[in-house]
Amino acid sequence: MNLPTETFGDVIVVHTPENLGVDQAEELVDFLTSLPRQNLVLDIDHTEEIDSAALTALLDSQEALRALGGDIKLATTSATNRKIMEITRLDQQLDVFESVIDAVRSFR
Repeated sequence: MNLPTETFGDVIVVHTPENLGVDQAEELVDFLTSLPRQNLVLDIDHTEEIDSAALTALLDSQEALRALGGDIKLATTSATNRKIMEITRLDQQLDVFESVIDAVRSFR
């Protein structure tokens, strides 16, 4: 898996694909944990489908990054994605921001 990224200081912003599911879950963890910096923001605005395997992959990635001294945060304006995070209570384990800028700033 190779996803588009942007770097802002010591934070990498990763733009996720339209679908995040069981087929991409393991590759997502591998990709996120292989990046040269451990502070990541996932821009999930354009992701229209997120299944339970992808949600587990997000938590697995967070655990791996925290072990390295980093963290992962989400950014989305999508009401659907925010609702998924709320219903699954992932918003209590992952910080979710309205914008990429706010998520990047939260690392300072």
